[in-house]
Amino acid sequence: MADTLGQVEYGSTRNPFNYDKFEQINRALTTGWLTLDEITQQLNLFGDESQDTYLESLELAVRMHIEDYLGLPIFPVSYRVYYGLSSIYASPVCLDLPEISFTDSYNSGSVVIDSVKYYNGNTPSVLITLASSNYYYDSTGNKVILPNGTPSNVSTQRTSPIVVEYTVNPNFTQAFPVIKQAGLLLLTHLYNNRSDSTYGKLEKIPFGVDVLLRPYKPLVM
Repeated sequence: MADTLGQVEYGSTRNPFNYDKFEQINRALTTGWLTLDEITQQLNLFGDESQDTYLESLELAVRMHIEDYLGLPIFPVSYRVYYGLSSIYASPVCLDLPEISFTDSYNSGSVVIDSVKYYNGNTPSVLITLASSNYYYDSTGNKVILPNGTPSNVSTQRTSPIVVEYTVNPNFTQAFPVIKQAGLLLLTHLYNNRSDSTYGKLEKIPFGVDVLLRPYKPLVM
């Protein structure tokens, strides 16, 4: 069923939030999480430094997998989110952030809004940055609030004229021993199996990675 806003119709989608799309724009790709000492002890590779470069590449893959699986930033991750015209016909404007971030609603620094921008109605349209006094982050709803609404000269010709960039800072749970042990288990699995696991052979690690991580995977209602 479609809602009509002025002369523009917007059909319903399966996305319960009001953003059109989002993309990852910055992520730590070199910083280590599990130390080489922890890894070599896990793998019983004492005194063998010949595989350090390979182990560091595995560690990065493991860390990124756990970040993605839990939506839990072990190191800061930045995103860009786009919002369509249907998001801006309200005052205040409430812009949902994607439910991908393992945020702490009691820690105001867990999410940092880097910028809120909009395309104006000029031809060609120009991307304008809003002053930080014109918006704030509501941690209880994981939303960016524009209390005075959007500027009157926002473009109605752009599909997604509002753009928000934000950074999710590391969550304190990333240091939990159970999270790190899951990382070491997964690294061991990747080290010992350097090709895809086939049916009937190590498809899952019993009582392993999933079991350790599942209690920390956020529920999105």
